[in-house]
Amino acid sequence: MNDDAFWGLVAGRRSVRRYAPDPVSAETVEKLLAAAHWAPSAHNRQPWRFVLLNEAATRRRLAEAMAARWQADLLADGGDPAAIARRAALSRQRIAGAPLAILPCLDLDALDSYPDARRQLREWQMGVQSVALACQNLLLAVQHCGLAACWLCAPIFCPELVQTILELPATLEPQALLTIGHPPADAPRSKDRTPLSTRLLMR
Repeated sequence: MNDDAFWGLVAGRRSVRRYAPDPVSAETVEKLLAAAHWAPSAHNRQPWRFVLLNEAATRRRLAEAMAARWQADLLADGGDPAAIARRAALSRQRIAGAPLAILPCLDLDALDSYPDARRQLREWQMGVQSVALACQNLLLAVQHCGLAACWLCAPIFCPELVQTILELPATLEPQALLTIGHPPADAPRSKDRTPLSTRLLMR
């Protein structure tokens, strides 16, 4: 890959929340997961586990459950019920309408055990970062394959609910939800970034 191709891949990645109805082939899914699997990880434990949500009924069931939980949380915050209902409906559509969704999880059994809470928390944090690195590899592979994706954090707010809906063991901790599909004709362009100098500290 030449320099222009690399930077085009990195800067061209964007979050797309609507997709064309075409399915994502099994061969492509395997490529995406292979890219994720080559990410670095703490202790090389590769603690990521990927739950493929291939069935539309499964995506719909998960979308409805998470949207209902989010709606209840927002109502408890005292927000406008009509506006909250619209946001929840949009959330359901974004997930249920995607041809493919992947749930990256952290396998807690893959982590080292420590006798003190301080180091155990850091071990968990390294595991979370490892899964996040795998997600970024996957998202770049999506861009390389001419597809589109969106990184959603909703499962972090209701991990037990996601585990129940998908019948996952408690040791698999949901970290995100990646919706994937073919971009529509009017897919958004990548958003500009703020100047790097505003995010840089020199010491």
